[in-house]
Amino acid sequence: MKYRILGSTGISVSEITLGAMMLGAMGNTDHDDSIRIIHKALDEGINFIDTADVYSMGESEEIVGKALKGRREQVILATKFGLPMGTDRNQQGGSARWVKRAVEDSLRRLNTDYIDLYQIHRPDYNTDISETLSALSDLIHEGKVRAIGSSTFPAEAIVDAQWAAQQGGHHRFLTEQPMYSIFTRKLEGAVLPTAQRYGMGVLTYSPLNGGWLSGRTDPHASHRAAGRPSMYDTTNPALQPKVDALRKIAALAEEAGISLPHLALAFVRSHPAVTSVIIGPRKMEQLESLLSGADLELSEDILDRIDEIVPPGTDINPADNYNADHPAIANKRLRRR
Repeated sequence: MKYRILGSTGISVSEITLGAMMLGAMGNTDHDDSIRIIHKALDEGINFIDTADVYSMGESEEIVGKALKGRREQVILATKFGLPMGTDRNQQGGSARWVKRAVEDSLRRLNTDYIDLYQIHRPDYNTDISETLSALSDLIHEGKVRAIGSSTFPAEAIVDAQWAAQQGGHHRFLTEQPMYSIFTRKLEGAVLPTAQRYGMGVLTYSPLNGGWLSGRTDPHASHRAAGRPSMYDTTNPALQPKVDALRKIAALAEEAGISLPHLALAFVRSHPAVTSVIIGPRKMEQLESLLSGADLELSEDILDRIDEIVPPGTDINPADNYNADHPAIANKRLRRR
């Protein structure tokens, strides 16, 4: 396992992060097996674990907390807040009221006194970012959080948050967590260069594009397909560009003698802005398979051929990056008089 410094935090993290989204009701409901997966990841050199309060409505954090008993100091622990945690409209977002409630809930579930990296899960366009940064800065001063970050922020929101931190004297976001894969490359045009400009660490998620790049013959067989079946329907004409690209990428991997998931993981790791890549195994064999290719480096020729199949800076299916649209796009009432 290789390690890199996480932006300007000074923290050394493994190039592979264990994502815990699939541990709990959303994936592996066996807590003992999930704990074994976490322990295996730690034994193989992973020192970075990422979860969120909303994953299985807190169950993922509880599993991680149990797994880290006696091993907490070995781990850089990241979690997230901001997505709805109930029907109450105030149980979400970036208000100071919710930030300070959410962190206490996560600390309790994780069975820890502090969180190494606390991230807002999505931009909250209803709350002034200065309000959120002020509340997060308080948590740092109280010793409950070591560093703060954003997730799935567009470039303009990253800049806005950095400016607000400077102007308000708040702690700033030191990391960004975007979706990134061979099939979702739009962020190469603005998000990744902006993160580099501000010295932010970048931990990316969904390197296998939700199962499309997992090597399965039928992407519809992916566990993730149960929640969004229309996004995996290979007979849907709107998805044919992705089906065609998958065939070409799979052929390239076979020609190079590399498994498709290893190729996908190595592609994301090859970008100079990326600090660590989040993998989200549901089963032990998935973790073991991905870790066997953790140090793979792709040649310039293979990277060039990937560029020919999926041009840099493009998303084959923009709908992949769901829950990321600005309200001005998602709400038609904001576009009409």
